Amino acid sequence: MTARSLPRVLAAAAALLALGGATACSTGAGADPDRVDVVAAFYPLQFVAERVGGDAVTVTNLAKPGAEPHDLELNPGQVGQVSEAELVVYLKGFQPAVDEAVDQNAAKRAFDVTTVQPLQDAAHGGHQHEGEAGHAEEESGGKDPHLWLDPTRLATVADKLAERLGEVDPDRAADYTSRATALRGELEKLDTEYAAGLKTCQRREIVVSHTAFGYLTERYRLEQVGITGLTPDTEPSPQRLAEVAREAREHQASTIFFETLVSPKVAETIAAEVGAKTAVLDPIEGLSGDRGGDYLSVMRANLATLRTALGCS
Repeated sequence: MTARSLPRVLAAAAALLALGGATACSTGAGADPDRVDVVAAFYPLQFVAERVGGDAVTVTNLAKPGAEPHDLELNPGQVGQVSEAELVVYLKGFQPAVDEAVDQNAAKRAFDVTTVQPLQDAAHGGHQHEGEAGHAEEESGGKDPHLWLDPTRLATVADKLAERLGEVDPDRAADYTSRATALRGELEKLDTEYAAGLKTCQRREIVVSHTAFGYLTERYRLEQVGITGLTPDTEPSPQRLAEVAREAREHQASTIFFETLVSPKVAETIAAEVGAKTAVLDPIEGLSGDRGGDYLSVMRANLATLRTALGCS
């Protein structure tokens, strides 16, 4: 047991006694006294924490596989995990329940990725329509949280996370920096693949079930047409469906995209109306649980899907 780990063990024991059964099922904090206990709010942040932390960290993801992370509600055990964690990695404004738990229990032990990569307006990377804009403003103040869909932005998050982990665990700071550098190399390679793969295409507009892809479309000079705004389970109005169908025809869209964690019914309705196919374009907010792979492989699957749909050479 290291000197650094002793106060953590005592603190974790005290917290367990105080919280009783509420945290008895906690699997993150205090599980291994020689590792840094990190809580990640949802999958892309888990991916970065695991890759940067390596075997020096234990990472707990608050969003379960197959669940939509937008509407995450925390149970008492998860609140206990947040309160016990040495570092909480989250995106302020994306999950209100996580924001509240951090504010109340871990304000000084939290890493908000929006302080590294400020969020852009919801209208970037595509069309904004009457109704859609108001909906986006209502749910997020008009800010798009899906920054991880630009690999270069995620690389910057990884660099800063390495710095924070080094502050928590100075003895292994160089290791965190080294792993972040290696991850940056992988993400920059992915960025190069996207830029080359989407450089020459017959079409540059994508019709998506919700406007999660603004960072991706902006980075690679595409344009998204969203059936709904930033919340994936919102029901679009008949007027909105008609507008999307009209734009799909105008752009000769061959594919209407839907997501793994959301019903494809609306996308299928528009596809049938305009004579298009449907395909999965994954915003990688959370892994579905029945698909293998990680952030990198899902992003590459997205690239292949986009190239097919857009007629890229």
